Amino acid sequence: MSRLSIIGIAIVAVFVLVAIFAPWIATHDVGATNLSMRYIGPSAAHWFGTDSTGRDIFSRVVFGARISLEVGIVVVAVSALVGTTIGAVAGYYSGWVDRVLSGYLFNVFLAFPGLLLAIALVAFLGAGLNKLIFALCIIGWVGYARLIRAQVLKVREYDFVQAARALGAGDFRILFIHILPNAIQPLIVQASLGMAGAVLAEASLSFLGLGVPPPAPSWGVMIEEARDLSTLQAAPHALIFPGLAIALTVLAFNFIGDGLREYLDPRQRRR
Repeated sequence: MSRLSIIGIAIVAVFVLVAIFAPWIATHDVGATNLSMRYIGPSAAHWFGTDSTGRDIFSRVVFGARISLEVGIVVVAVSALVGTTIGAVAGYYSGWVDRVLSGYLFNVFLAFPGLLLAIALVAFLGAGLNKLIFALCIIGWVGYARLIRAQVLKVREYDFVQAARALGAGDFRILFIHILPNAIQPLIVQASLGMAGAVLAEASLSFLGLGVPPPAPSWGVMIEEARDLSTLQAAPHALIFPGLAIALTVLAFNFIGDGLREYLDPRQRRR
């Protein structure tokens, strides 16, 4: 794998460890306020400084990793499972099944911009982590379904699939034992890039007040609380550190996705 993908894996590993051991890494209670310590700059007592209510930013960034990674993992897992199942059925059976699923169902979801549809769903359902995850799953499965459908349409014509069909193998065995294992490689790349998209979408919706409600230590909420001009001038650290956490996480998953694409594609490896 490329050097950048190794760097991405290392960054993600650090964030995963931070999320797992957050209670032991955090130096302060994430909800403890102290108005006399508001907007204190980075120091030995507060490594990333404090926010508008005197809460420790380092501790909030550490616990924010839990929320972002939880959203990313659950959204990608559910979206990939649903999308793979629907896309595989559409590609394998083709005909009217494919017309109904890819011709109508896929296009209905693709007709709306993803983030706007998520905003509408969360606004209708109400703010909350579970509702945010549900909304992101609703808009995320279509990309996986289209990808798997295209792969299944290609793989189902291979000789070993025709041989399995000639030997009397059933549709379930052909699809899930013979076709999907040979069509899954692009899905792995899509999943790593989908993690970056889910983390960014969670931060965006939380920034808009439609994601994880405050005072939860979400990176998007932290940026929203520090976005006014006076805060940027007096305490830029309140915005910089959660912004860096989002940027590093998204960049790391993109590095991993690019590395996996090169590793799984023999033509890219030869280059």
